[in-house]
Amino acid sequence: MAESVPVQCPACLREHSFSPPTFPCACGAPLTLPMLRGADPVPLGHPTWENSWVAVRCASCARVDQWPQPELGCTCGAVLHLPVAEASLGHGPVAPGEYSAVQPARTCDDPRPAFQPVTIRTSRDAVTAAGLYLKWLGFTDLTRSGERPASGIDIRGSGVVAQVDPATSPSRLRDIECLWLHGLNTSSLPVFFSLAGYAHNARARADDLCVPLFVMDLTGTPQPVNDAADDLLRTGAIKS
Repeated sequence: MAESVPVQCPACLREHSFSPPTFPCACGAPLTLPMLRGADPVPLGHPTWENSWVAVRCASCARVDQWPQPELGCTCGAVLHLPVAEASLGHGPVAPGEYSAVQPARTCDDPRPAFQPVTIRTSRDAVTAAGLYLKWLGFTDLTRSGERPASGIDIRGSGVVAQVDPATSPSRLRDIECLWLHGLNTSSLPVFFSLAGYAHNARARADDLCVPLFVMDLTGTPQPVNDAADDLLRTGAIKS
């Protein structure tokens, strides 16, 4: 288990003990996020994809990947971002929220590399994986909604709205139609991600409305399940 570090909430001055998370690198080695001791935690305001990720270099293979920014929830209600040691970035920093192995928007001269997924263990992980995929497709200014928003919209960005259904039963017709209406009202492309697939009538309605449907497995890799999703995967986000 990683050595814990002391953290003081700047809002209420309570003292906490935080154990940095350990993730599996693609090379198979465990990667523990190196915390910057003595640095002040930063209260989290509006969550975005850019402030939810940190670039860390694996000590075993030197691969730089994006990992979830360490967070700590204080009993006073504040959510704190905990700084990670800059030395972990190696030669030349990687901007927060930027995948070292992923570039958005495919072109003929600069093909889009393979998508780098994140493992899905929770419903939050599913939203994270979908957001990274949309970013890989070239969508920008992505923001994540709170836990299970009443609107059903989990991700918003420039020209896109997305819903992520982590349920173990197939996504329903009503969910598809509500997402499509949100896209219509905001002049945005509606994109749906599901872990359990789609009911037959939901799939048929999505085809009628040209809503891209993706299904995700627990590796966090979305797969297109209709023509609209195939088209989106092929072209990426359309730049105006």
